[in-house]
Amino acid sequence: MTDTTHTQADDPPVLLVTGPSGGGRSTAIRALEDIGFEVIDNLPLSLLSRLLDGPATRPLAIGIDVRNRDFGTNALIEAIDQVTQSRGDATQVLYLEADADTLIRRYSETRRRHPLAPAGPPLAGITAETDLLIPIRARADVLVDTTKMTPHDLRAEVERLFAPQSATLGVSVQSFSYKRGLPRGLDMVLDCRFLRNPHWDPDLRAKDGRDPDVDAYVAQDPRFADFFAQVKGLLDLQLPAHKDEGRSHLAIGFGCTGGKHRSIAMAERMAASLAEDGWQVSKRHREMERRDSAHKGQLG
Repeated sequence: MTDTTHTQADDPPVLLVTGPSGGGRSTAIRALEDIGFEVIDNLPLSLLSRLLDGPATRPLAIGIDVRNRDFGTNALIEAIDQVTQSRGDATQVLYLEADADTLIRRYSETRRRHPLAPAGPPLAGITAETDLLIPIRARADVLVDTTKMTPHDLRAEVERLFAPQSATLGVSVQSFSYKRGLPRGLDMVLDCRFLRNPHWDPDLRAKDGRDPDVDAYVAQDPRFADFFAQVKGLLDLQLPAHKDEGRSHLAIGFGCTGGKHRSIAMAERMAASLAEDGWQVSKRHREMERRDSAHKGQLG
């Protein structure tokens, strides 16, 4: 006879994602979906038991905030207890927060009204919501302060915390300006400021390192080929070792003065070379993202 007894160990993890409005819950939910979670956002708490009784084959992330139907502090605490009782140690609460000034700025940028103060200033709703969520924050298993994070930073943090270990090592290749400090979460930092700088060429100054002319200009530095080869050789040694150790992600940063020319050219070439070798590679050019965001804000 086949044993069909169900145990908690049979169930995939359940992650309850909550926190104040504007804290980054939506970004985290999308990141979780991208790494393989089944995502349900704003599920009415009254339907939670029915959801947990259903079949589950993938990790489940449930987004909950004050916009949920029948939301309340006690109701959410009961929901946490219910999921914990059903799934045991497979249950976690992810709480995302930011300071009040950051939440106000985010509401100002999106021009949204706070759900607890639809007719008033966002600060009133932010204060009320923060007070309401104090008991929920105390129950958090994972607490993430997104105050100084961009959406890209938060996605990387969610992937670091919750991406399943697999045979695939994801490599993030980033460019940045030293004037704005190091990006969060880098595992390796390379300084490109010794390379010849296209900024001093009037024909190249307005372009960035993705432009073929800028790339060629940087590559003509007599030190470029050795620098690239030695960094690539270091990565050829380290990446398989990190993969064997079970790491799921490695972030490499190339920096220069403005984050516009040399660092981008180097990051683009390295990302292409690693991709040719079969690594799963993503690229990020932080200062270009800032410029594009500011441009969109001006247009809006």
